[in-house]
Amino acid sequence: MAGPRMTVVAALQLAAGVPLSRILAFEDELRGVDLVVLPEAVLGGYPGRTPFVEYFHAAVPVPGPETAALAGLASRTGASLVAGVIERDGSTLYSTAVFLDPDLGLVGKHRKLVPTARERVFWGRGDGSTLPVIPTAAGLAGAAICWENHMPLLRAAMYAKGVQIWCAPTADDREVWQASMRHIADEGRCFVVSACPYESAGDDRFRGGSVIVGPTGDVLAGPLQDGEGLITAEIDLDELVAARKSLDVSGHYARPDVFALTVDERPRDGVTFLR
Repeated sequence: MAGPRMTVVAALQLAAGVPLSRILAFEDELRGVDLVVLPEAVLGGYPGRTPFVEYFHAAVPVPGPETAALAGLASRTGASLVAGVIERDGSTLYSTAVFLDPDLGLVGKHRKLVPTARERVFWGRGDGSTLPVIPTAAGLAGAAICWENHMPLLRAAMYAKGVQIWCAPTADDREVWQASMRHIADEGRCFVVSACPYESAGDDRFRGGSVIVGPTGDVLAGPLQDGEGLITAEIDLDELVAARKSLDVSGHYARPDVFALTVDERPRDGVTFLR
């Protein structure tokens, strides 16, 4: 009889908009970790703090030199990375989660579907073409960014894709965020890794609150507050099998005869050229 398949997941709590070198400095700490989640806008920064032209030029192309450097970090440490970046595509910015594989480099991205409040002045909206679930050493990983986690239909779509590691880069440092992360873990019967910024200076501060939650809502690590750092938890995917015996919201607990969800994953470009 096979024993448990244990892996290690982590959240790396840093400020939003740190220099790339600040992330790379954690190389030694990331060795031995299978999957690491970093906060929303860890590269590029949170909007409204600098003049827009400066903010625009701080955003990163995907793919680009910054994602190549993160891919190098993944390769050297053996850890898959899920990092929140401000992506620059043409003249539009997106809050994006990028997926970096130790062997394959940049393997996917998810653009935030609905920016919140002042974010809407700065960021465009993603479409259904960037809703990946990515194989990692820790399990199938998907991402929802900040308040996307409050979108029930997005959650239903990701559950149906079989997500095992729910990655939640965020800028929400409220106490109630912890309740949301525990609810998603319990509802989706998945492991949740949420990474939030920590910043102690300036008018727009973040208290942190990065957390790792098990598939029945139990907190496994964190919440980490009032400081930068790395939190880790050892997990066993067989716990998902046991947890989904009683609740599988896209399987035996679904009622397709009553409810239906259609997800349009076609890219929605502003201009289509027909030849």
